[in-house]
Amino acid sequence: MKSLVLSGGTGTRLRPLSHSMPKQLVPVANKPVLFHALEALAASGVTETGIIINARNTSIPAAVGDGSRFGMAVTYLPQESPQGLAHCVMIARDFLADDDFVMYLGDNVFAPGITDELATFRRDRPAAQLLLAKVTDPSAYGIAELDGQNRVTALEEKPARPRSDLAVTGAFFFTPEIHEAVENTRPSWRGELEITDAVQWLVSNDHEVRGTVYPGFWKDTGTLHDLLECNRVLLEAVEPSVQGSVDTLSRIYGPVVVEPGARIERSVLVGPTVIGAGSIVEDSYVGAFSALGRGCRLQDAGVESSIILDHASVRGVRTLHESIVGKGGDVRLGSDPVPKHRLMVGDDCRVEIPA
Repeated sequence: MKSLVLSGGTGTRLRPLSHSMPKQLVPVANKPVLFHALEALAASGVTETGIIINARNTSIPAAVGDGSRFGMAVTYLPQESPQGLAHCVMIARDFLADDDFVMYLGDNVFAPGITDELATFRRDRPAAQLLLAKVTDPSAYGIAELDGQNRVTALEEKPARPRSDLAVTGAFFFTPEIHEAVENTRPSWRGELEITDAVQWLVSNDHEVRGTVYPGFWKDTGTLHDLLECNRVLLEAVEPSVQGSVDTLSRIYGPVVVEPGARIERSVLVGPTVIGAGSIVEDSYVGAFSALGRGCRLQDAGVESSIILDHASVRGVRTLHESIVGKGGDVRLGSDPVPKHRLMVGDDCRVEIPA
């Protein structure tokens, strides 16, 4: 069983973070979103993965390597420009050969994974199997309609008048029949080869397409709010582990991870929370659902429900809430009082907060 992981998007909604890193490498629960995807695929039994990347991107190959850390072999498939999900299947044709495969969007999170859904597909082998989720704003998604036997009867991309509230998520299971469908797909009004159009071709030509409502948590990590929500859900599964140093004046409540080399002094940590390797937390409060990357520095600070990327610092600001601070970011106290701050700070930036 192979997988095709799509990681070529530009992530415009996550700027300025995505100016300096692919959106798939932005961390949630102290791990890049893409790593969560690869771990979920490996756990479901996938051993060969093709990763679609921007032709000029070197960050993802540098981070993922040959895939051995995930227990799989990885092949990189460059794409000159985004031309739709079906186009990704087209350029991966030689890699996929005549094998069944799961196509997984590298900026999506499925908790607790897709093992059961993949097993169902391997057992039944419809031409395509879609993972669906009920949404409140179906006009923003590709939408599927089902009959009483979970067969897909129609699909539409971002319909103006949706006839269903079942959104097509970022995981698709395909047999080689999808290749004929892609060959018969024409660019949409957006100028892209839509995977929903290819799957609709299968439906219209009497191939079996099934839909399954995903029972767990699914999120496309396209915005600040989405990242923080994923961070919260994934942190709920952390197992407490203190491998760094915690002095006797500090207190830990709930499941907290303190990675090797981290140092906690005169501080309070409330789980679920992860403190990355080599980080220093002094005279500070780290509230629930926070994730500090490697080499961070908190000094007389208060952080809650936030993501602090590697080597960032927060000094003298005790009200950081639902915020993201990019790599090397520096948030420090200014002069005028403000009760709360909500920030998205790009890499290597400095922000001064009024006291």
